[in-house]
Amino acid sequence: MKMPTDAIREEILKSGAIPFARFMELALYCPETGYYEKNQDNVGRAGDFITSVSVGSLFGELLAFQFAEWLEEMPEPLIAPLKIVEAGAHDGKLAVDILSWLQKHRPKLFDKLEYYILEPSRSRHEWQKNTLAGFAGKIRWTDSLDCFKSYVDYSNFEPKLEGILFNNELLDAFPVNRFGWDAKAKTWFEWGVTLDGENFTWTKLDLSLDWTCRSGVQPGLQKHGIPQLPGQLLAMLPDGYTIETNTRAKNWWWDKARILRRGKLVAIDYGFTADEQISPARVNGTLRAYYQHQVSDDLLAQPGEQDLTAHVNYTSIQETGEQAGLKTEMFCTQPQFLTNILSQACTPLPALNRILGLSVKEKYFAKLDAKQVRQFQTLTHPEHLGRAFRVLVQSRP
Repeated sequence: MKMPTDAIREEILKSGAIPFARFMELALYCPETGYYEKNQDNVGRAGDFITSVSVGSLFGELLAFQFAEWLEEMPEPLIAPLKIVEAGAHDGKLAVDILSWLQKHRPKLFDKLEYYILEPSRSRHEWQKNTLAGFAGKIRWTDSLDCFKSYVDYSNFEPKLEGILFNNELLDAFPVNRFGWDAKAKTWFEWGVTLDGENFTWTKLDLSLDWTCRSGVQPGLQKHGIPQLPGQLLAMLPDGYTIETNTRAKNWWWDKARILRRGKLVAIDYGFTADEQISPARVNGTLRAYYQHQVSDDLLAQPGEQDLTAHVNYTSIQETGEQAGLKTEMFCTQPQFLTNILSQACTPLPALNRILGLSVKEKYFAKLDAKQVRQFQTLTHPEHLGRAFRVLVQSRP
């Protein structure tokens, strides 16, 4: 097995300096030895970071309630049955929480829906199979969503997916390109990675762009995903100011939006709008490394041993979905999203409902126990997971 460090070094020696996106790809996804390929236990108190799923089962239970509400509001599918597709399921724990709740509280819906996991990694596939052994007959795995395409001809297809396609903390793990601002030359360059002896180091890659800063016209930048900034703002950027672009996430969202025939496409991740992305407080961008719950700016250290992640540009993702024909139903913070679900799922005055003879749906979180309260606080408090996480919901009716 080739370690990420060896794979990166060999590629640089063979081809010269590489874009950071390629470094990140090998560090995280090098077959069998990349960070996400070998570390099943990198989440939680004993790992490198915590996620909403590792906090406890409440996150998945709230999602299950919301998914059930959405699915039960949908008309009968044109291509039965309805489906839930989870992309980026890691070890499968979130799927367990969602399916367990549906099986207990919405058994009729549970019996008739199919749950798919989109997973291209063999290693993660095996982790998920072990975690989800109790739902072996309910889960289907796929390494692409071509099964939801009905081809009219070689280049055109009809979408077949009806239901919900969602991801939680997936888009932030896509390899990103890093671009820096050369204040003297008034141009952008790409941050690349090369070798200094045995160590990896940063180097500048020329984009060979021809544009005029004064007018703010920047031909050629769009293909790199660099935002079109006015010349007045560019003149104020400090030398070396760095941003990230994630064209892979944008392309991924476009592809999934086009597969959705009817239903909802959901992203839960930490990120910013385009307006929030450019900030004096983030001269080095949003890319961070995580190792044993310590945050680091040393992105080139220990390839394969530390997590690398960047904030999602939600404006880019939202616009991509809308260009593919989806309607944006919701873009909000994780605390707003989960609080709204809880408000639907709780019945504050059940006795009054009985007295008045109201016909209401059974509620499933009438009273959170102490453990669930602690989980909800961690999921929503700004000092924990409520600070930067956003939720985007787009739909096709």
